[in-house]
Amino acid sequence: MLLQMQHMKQMIMENDSSVSEFILMGLTYQPELWWPLFVLFLVNYTATVMGNLSLMTLICLNSHLHTPMYFFILNLSFIDFCYSFVFTPKMLMGFVSEHNTISFTGCMTQLFFFCLFVNSECYVLTAMAYDRYVAICRPLLYTVVMSPRACSLLMLAAHLMGVSSAVVHTGCIIQLRFCGSKVINHYMCDTFPLLELSCGSSHVNELVSSVSVAVVVVISSLIIVSSYALILVNVIHLSSSKGWSKAVSTCSSHIITVALFYGFGLLAHIKPSSAESVVQRKFFSVVYTFVLPLLNPLIYSLRNKDVKLALKRTLKTVTIQGKCLCCSHKS
Repeated sequence: MLLQMQHMKQMIMENDSSVSEFILMGLTYQPELWWPLFVLFLVNYTATVMGNLSLMTLICLNSHLHTPMYFFILNLSFIDFCYSFVFTPKMLMGFVSEHNTISFTGCMTQLFFFCLFVNSECYVLTAMAYDRYVAICRPLLYTVVMSPRACSLLMLAAHLMGVSSAVVHTGCIIQLRFCGSKVINHYMCDTFPLLELSCGSSHVNELVSSVSVAVVVVISSLIIVSSYALILVNVIHLSSSKGWSKAVSTCSSHIITVALFYGFGLLAHIKPSSAESVVQRKFFSVVYTFVLPLLNPLIYSLRNKDVKLALKRTLKTVTIQGKCLCCSHKS
């Protein structure tokens, strides 16, 4: 990963663009909304960080959550935790500063980490779908197929493929020349707003970028759909209602996460054809980049008995330790 980052830095330095910085237009043009939005997104930022950090802590501290499914949830929360640092601090600064600018290097770095975490999350969700397939359709082989080594390799592959996709995608944008307007009609450095500012031919870059995104989406979608198709076939043959309810409860949280992630992801990255569509794209981007990282820990905690039990145990342990500490001080 270090070599890939050094290669990106070299590509940035070699870029012959005459634009050294960009101006981010932000979420809205109405100054009277900036402070209310600042407070709203600050609360969202705090809740997202605390929610994902709490879920990661619960999984690490409770041994009964040391299973493949929660190992994948831990990685998902870690991605969402890191993801929240990519845009939110810069967006919050934009609400309270007069000049919302970002350097060319900073813009490309933001785009790189955006692509990295989005692609990694795609592959983590894919691994989670495969995990559910093995758990429901091949329960006797579950401990063998989803061994700690296999799960670690799956997550390593997910993150490495995320880095590779981000390098390819960002590399295509770095190769563009920006010699005209430097105003990005967005609150972040995203692909389409940057392509619109390019003053040269961007067809090849768009093609390569689209292919890299399509590969990620197609591979992950095929595996997820295939896994749930096989799960559905298996569940249909279950005669007991208990088997049905167990399968639904096991998969429901993941299905909700996948539907929200891919649904709003596609809506946020459909190329706009009008000014009204740009506003809609910003709205879907807000849901995609700010709301979903907040919802994921809620989805996997509020709908999960094991996480609720872990939370009760952890709070009970903390309370007992606190009382013991107070007693030791008194004595």
